[in-house]
Amino acid sequence: MATYKKRGSKVKKDNQVNIEDQSTTAEVFNTLDETASRSEQWIEKNQKIVFTGLIVVAAVILAFLAYNKYIVEPKEKEAADELAFPKRYFEEAQNTSVSVDSLYSLSLNGADGKYGLIDIVDNYGGTKAGNLAKYMGGIAFLKTGDYQSAIKYLSDFSSEDDMLAALAKGNIADAFMGIDQPEDALQYYLKAANVKVNDFTSPLYLFRAGNVAMELGKYDDAETYFTTIKNEYPKSEEAKNISIFIQRAQLSQK
Repeated sequence: MATYKKRGSKVKKDNQVNIEDQSTTAEVFNTLDETASRSEQWIEKNQKIVFTGLIVVAAVILAFLAYNKYIVEPKEKEAADELAFPKRYFEEAQNTSVSVDSLYSLSLNGADGKYGLIDIVDNYGGTKAGNLAKYMGGIAFLKTGDYQSAIKYLSDFSSEDDMLAALAKGNIADAFMGIDQPEDALQYYLKAANVKVNDFTSPLYLFRAGNVAMELGKYDDAETYFTTIKNEYPKSEEAKNISIFIQRAQLSQK
């Protein structure tokens, strides 16, 4: 008898749970229906605004694609074509051991109606070729003694190539040394050494940083830079006689 009553109580309880679950499910669906209905009403009420927004977005995308196809791409090609003339003289100046001022001058200023690097930077500065012209122009100015222009052009240059970025900063440092600003030069040599750690630019610019630090009387810093070369870049060219420079920095501290 007791068992029968217990079983009936359980069935009754299960039925109550089922009814509650069904009620909760119904409430959820009702809420979803109400939300969907409100969304539809909002869209119907604001369909003009929505439609206008979609048109604006589509117009912006099409304008961007058209701008790239009909303005950016032709300008990039034009800039690359113009760069060919000064690039030839710049590379010739880089690869010869004789007096090269005239070659750098031709690369900077152009000739025979052809653009030089200065013209390309002025007219195509936002293109890839224009950006490269800033680097080459900066080097050309540096080699011909116009250090202020070298700093300007090289500072405006940007590159995702870590090696080229390091060389640009290192040459800015060289330009600061040319105008007797060793403190600025030291900072740029350190930046150049740390753009990306490698066995070429890192020891090269750490060595120059060490020598400038010695000039500035920062002997402890100089020792640190020289010691870093010895420990971290033992196979580099700068490491060959680095112990002499370390010893000199240590003696200077006494």
